Order: sequence, then C-alpha cells, then structure tokens
Amino acid sequence: MVLSKSCDYGLRAAVYVAAHGDGRFVPIGEIAEALGVSFHFLTKALQRLSQHRILTSSRGPKGGVALARPAEAISVREVVLAVDGDDLFERCVLGLDHCGDDHPCPLHGQWKAVKAEMERIFTETNLRLLAERMEVGGMRLTNLG
Repeated sequence: MVLSKSCDYGLRAAVYVAAHGDGRFVPIGEIAEALGVSFHFLTKALQRLSQHRILTSSRGPKGGVALARPAEAISVREVVLAVDGDDLFERCVLGLDHCGDDHPCPLHGQWKAVKAEMERIFTETNLRLLAERMEVGGMRLTNLG
C-alpha cells in the first residue's frame, strides 16, 4: 500500500462525499458504514481534511461533512498532502535520509520516475472524476465482501 490507512480512508471518504453529497452534509456515520471503516479512525482523517479546507463540517442533527469547494477543484494530490504530507512524493523508497541525485540509493533513479508519475496522476485527477467513475463505470470504494 502506497498511502497510509488514514489517507486511504480520507480519500475514499472525500470521493464518497463528492459522489453522494449533492451539496448536503453527509453524516460521518453514513460514510463509515458505506465504506466499511472505523468511525473513530475515519473521524481523524476527516479532521485533517477539514483543517486543510478540503471538507467543511457541521454539527447537529443535519451535520456531517461536505466538500469545501467544487469536487473538480480538489485534486487527489491535495487530499494526500493534507493527510500524509509530502512523504509519498519526496521520501526515499528505502527510507534513507538525504537520498537524492547527489547521494542516491540503489533504487533512486527508478523511484524518482515513479514518484514523478504518481504526482502527475494525483495532480491531474480530481474528486469529480473519481465520483463519476463510480457512478458511470460501476467502480467501488469498498472491499469485496
């Protein structure tokens, strides 16, 4: 797995909200149940997304989370950075400090290319596109069960 579990949950939840929110606040319990994930663990990921103004939250009987901006204006890269930081795009695949062109690890050249391609894909892919893939293409956000 490339993303942390928290980032995985946060991204899946953001896509769920993009696909099912229709401008309303989606209850966190609904998201957790639909995705088959821990409510409490999901809440922590959603807090990070709210802190980075990707989601907005509301308390009360009609509370939950909603996208803070249009789905097409929120990239996957932005979600990843909000939850996991830039480690995915910056860190050495072997976890070495100061790995770079001047002092590379044995996988540096290959990993550098993979990181650049991931960053491009994550930058070009937005929540609207992923929500549409779910709706039209029958793609899923949950494990087969």
